[in-house]
This record gives sequence, C-alpha cells and structure tokens, in this order.
Amino acid sequence: MGSNLFVNFYETVAMILFAVGFTTLLLHKNMIKKIMGFNIMDTAIYLFLAVKGYINGRKAPIIVDGVTDTSAYINPVPAGLVLTGIVVSVSVTALMLALTVRLYRRYHTLNIDLISMRAKREDL
Repeated sequence: MGSNLFVNFYETVAMILFAVGFTTLLLHKNMIKKIMGFNIMDTAIYLFLAVKGYINGRKAPIIVDGVTDTSAYINPVPAGLVLTGIVVSVSVTALMLALTVRLYRRYHTLNIDLISMRAKREDL
C-alpha cells in the first residue's frame, strides 16, 4: 500500500485537499470560511485533472520540428477543462462574495445560523 501512495502522490494530495475543503464547507458557519472551503475543493479538482492529463516524457501539443505523431504529445482536453474551470470558479467566487457582502450589510453577521434566524424573524 505504501508504494502505491507514492506512485499516486498527486492524486492522494488532490483527494486530501478535496476532503479538507468539503469538511470546511460543511462544518463552519462563517460564510467566508465556506467560500474558502469551496475554493479548496475547486483547486483539488483542477489538480486531479491536470495530473490525469499529464504523461511523462510527452510535450505540450504544439508542433515543433515537424513532429506530428500523436504519441509525442499530451492530451490538451484536461488542460482546457482546468482552464475553463478556473474561469468559472473565479466568477462563482465573485458572485458568492458579492452576496456575502449584501448579507452582511443587511444582517450584520456572517454566521449562517444567525442570518437564517434573523430572516425568519423578519418574515413574521
């Protein structure tokens, strides 16, 4: 088991990062900490995709010196997915932070339980 752990080191790190982000998302009541947990989960997924798309000894898919054999290059799809995911993640994070600022201005707290309690009190 120990040898497989070092062979799949980056995949293991990605799984640990995902677990840390997921527990942060679930266990903390502070909105900023939840956003941070979500971003850690995103980073873990990007790391996992990048590791799975990389093959030792191969180069980026840019034709140099007339080499057109596909076995000389890595697959560009995982890198494209990671890049697209990063752009979407930044947009989602900006939206979550904007909503968090609005909630803080209205309820003067970042605790989700207090926000929920104060919102229910307003409905009555």
